[in-house]
Amino acid sequence: MKHPDLSDLLWPVSGLGTALEYLAVEAKLLPKVTELPSPPELEADSPRELRSALVPWMDAVSLRLGVEVEAFHTSYSEVDSVLQQASPALLWVVHEGQVGCVALVKQHGQRGSVLGTDLRLHKIPMSMLADALRGPLESSVLPATENILARLNLSESQRRKTQKALMQERLGSNLLPGGWLLRLPPGAGFWKQLQEAHIPRYAGSLLGAHLLQYVCLLLAWWMIGQGALQGRINQGWLIAWLLLLISGVPLRLFVTWTQGKIAILTGAILKRRLLHGALRMDPEVIRRQGSGQLLSQVLESGAVESLSLTGGFLAVVSLFELVLAGSVLALGAGGMFHILLLLGWIVLSVLLVSRLFVRQRHWTHVRLDLTNELVERMVGHRTRLAQQPKEQWHDGEDQELQHYFETSSRMDRAAIVATTVLARGWLLVGLVGLLPAFVDGKASLGLIAVGLGGVLLAWEALGRFSQGLAQVASAFIAWEQVAPLFHAAAREESPGDPTFALAATAFPSQKADDSGNTEALAATETIDTQDTSNDEEQTRKPIVLQAHELSFRYRDKGPLVVNRCSLQIEQGDRLLLQGPSGGGKSTFASLLAGLRLPESGLLLLQGLDRHTLGEAGWRRYVVTAPQFHENHVLTNTFAFNLLMGREWPPSNEDMAEAYKICVALGLGPLLERMPGGLLQMVGENGWQLSHGEKSRLFIARALLQHSRLILLDESFAALDPENLSIALQCVLDRAPSLLVIAHP
Repeated sequence: MKHPDLSDLLWPVSGLGTALEYLAVEAKLLPKVTELPSPPELEADSPRELRSALVPWMDAVSLRLGVEVEAFHTSYSEVDSVLQQASPALLWVVHEGQVGCVALVKQHGQRGSVLGTDLRLHKIPMSMLADALRGPLESSVLPATENILARLNLSESQRRKTQKALMQERLGSNLLPGGWLLRLPPGAGFWKQLQEAHIPRYAGSLLGAHLLQYVCLLLAWWMIGQGALQGRINQGWLIAWLLLLISGVPLRLFVTWTQGKIAILTGAILKRRLLHGALRMDPEVIRRQGSGQLLSQVLESGAVESLSLTGGFLAVVSLFELVLAGSVLALGAGGMFHILLLLGWIVLSVLLVSRLFVRQRHWTHVRLDLTNELVERMVGHRTRLAQQPKEQWHDGEDQELQHYFETSSRMDRAAIVATTVLARGWLLVGLVGLLPAFVDGKASLGLIAVGLGGVLLAWEALGRFSQGLAQVASAFIAWEQVAPLFHAAAREESPGDPTFALAATAFPSQKADDSGNTEALAATETIDTQDTSNDEEQTRKPIVLQAHELSFRYRDKGPLVVNRCSLQIEQGDRLLLQGPSGGGKSTFASLLAGLRLPESGLLLLQGLDRHTLGEAGWRRYVVTAPQFHENHVLTNTFAFNLLMGREWPPSNEDMAEAYKICVALGLGPLLERMPGGLLQMVGENGWQLSHGEKSRLFIARALLQHSRLILLDESFAALDPENLSIALQCVLDRAPSLLVIAHP
C-alpha cells in the first residue's frame, strides 16, 4: 500500500490555526469549525524556538475554542511510547529542511490517522512518523555510525539492530521538539469529559456483565434445585451446573476490572477538575476562608470520589438484584403478597437511610466546625499564648467535645439500623410472607423453595441497597464542601483576541496622549519618576500601561478602597509608589496586574483592554511579585520555583539565565551552599530559605517571565542595606518597566 508523502501532511506555521481547529473537530472535541486567525510571521527557525514563540497565541486560541492545548517534550528514546498516547496532537517535524506540524488524530496499533493539508484523513505507519521525529537528531550522528558499521561484517538485520542500539546510546536522552496535546479543559462539562474517557460505555459493559453473571448464578441454582427436588440428579445435570458456575468466574473478573477502570478514570477526571477549580477560585473567597475550611475541602474531596463511585455502583447493582429477586418471589409460593412486602421494605429502607442522612449531615457540620476551630487555634497558637489569659485557653472545649460525642452516638445508632438491622429484619419478614402458603398446604415444595430462594436473594440485595444509599448520602454531604471547587473550574476566562496574543511585536505602536496626567492615589502618597522635563520637545516613549479613574471595593456597598485613581507608565519608567499601610497601594497594584477587576474606570495595556488581550495575555505581560504572605515557595526544586510560568522542562538556556539572575540578586552564595544548586529541593520538605532569600527568589521569578511591566510589592522590605542595593540594581538593569511599592 502506497503511503502519502510526509510533505503533503506537513502543516506550515501559517496554517496552524486551520490545523488545530480541524484536528479538534476530527477528534470530537469541537462540534464544528469556526474561522481562526493564523499566527503572524515569526523570526524563528528551529521547532523549539517556534513553539516557544507561539505559546501566547496557542493559549489564546485554546481558550477561544474551549480546548486545552498542552505543550510537551519527548526524548529520543521515548518517541515510540509517547506516540502510543499522543493523540490528538500536533507534532513538530523537520522534513527536507521544512519545519511544520503533523496533525495526529488517532493511533490504531501500528498505524495512525493523520489530517493532511487537504483536510482528509490519511493512514500512515507510526514508524514513519517516529522516523520523521528522530530524523534531525539522527542526521547529526549518522555518518559516524555508518563508518563504524562499515567496519563490521554484519547481516542486514544485525546491521539495523546495531545501528538502532548505537543511536539509542548516543541520542537517548536528547530532547525532541515534541508538540501540543489536545484535550477537553478541566472546566468543560463533566458529562462530556466522562464521554471522552468512554465511561458510559464501560458502565454499560459493567452492568451487562453483572446482570449476566447474576442470571448464570440463578440458572445454576435452578438446575441443581430442580434436579434435587425431582430426584434425578445425574452426571449431565452436574456438568451443566458446573459449567454455569465456572462461566461466572470470567464475568466476575471482567466486572472487577471494569469497576476499577471506571474508578481510576473518573477519579482522575474529578481530581483534575477540583485542582483546576482550586486554581480558578476567586482570590477574595480564598482570603475569607480559614485554613480549617480549606483543609476540609481537601479531605472531603477524597470522600466524594471513593464514596460516590463505590456507593453509586452498589446502589445501581442492588436495584437490578432487587428486580430479579422480585421476579423470583413472584414465581414462588408467596406471590403478590411477597412483592408487596418487598416494596414496603424498600420504602422503609429509603426512610431509614434518609434519617441517617440528616443525622450524618449534622455530625459532619459539627466535625468540620471542630476541625476548623482546632486548625485556627494551631495557626494562631503563639498569638493566643501571648494575648489570651491562661485560664481562658480551654474555654468551651469540653462542651464542644461532649456535643460531638452525642452527635456521633445518634448517627451511629441510625447507621446500625439502616445498614445492618434493616437487611436482617427482611429475613424475618420474608419468612412471615411464606407462612400463609405453608399453613394452607396447597403450595408445592418447589414453590416454597423458590420463595425461600427469593427471600435470600432479596436479603442480599437489600444489604447492598442500604449500604449503597448510605454511601451515596455520605458522598452528597462531602460534596457540599467540595462543590465550590467543582463549580469554580467552569468559571469562564476571557480568551482575548489571538491576533494580539503574541509578544511586543504584535502590539500596535502608540503615542502618548498629550493631555494624559498621572494622579496620586491619595494626598499622602507619592509617585517618583525619572525627570524628563528636558525632553518634552522629543517624541515621548511608548505608553505601556494606562489606568484612568480606577475604582474598587471589596464587597457590594462597601467603602471604596481605590477611588478614581489614574496612572500612566511609559516604556523604561521606574516608578516608586509610597504610602501608609491600608492606603490601597497593594489593591491598586493587583488591579494593574489583572488579579482583581476594577469596579469602574479604564485600564489599557499598550492601548488594548483586558477583553482584547484576555486574562492569560494580560497576566503574561504584567507580572507582579505580591507581598510576602501572598507569595509561596512550593516543595520542589529551586529551579522549579524560579521558572514557574515558563516552559517546562527548562532548556539549558533557561537554567543558565535563571542562574545568572540569581547571582545578580546576590543568591550566588546560597546556590554554592546547596548541594544540588538550582536542582536542590526547597520548601517544607527541603532546604529552608530565609525571609530575605525567599524575597529574592520571588523577584527572580518575576524577572524570568520576560514581561513588559514588573510590579514589586514590598519585595525589598526583608533585605539588609547591602543586599537591597544589589537586588535593586539587578531589577533596574533587567526590568523593561518597573513599579515598586514600599512604605515611606
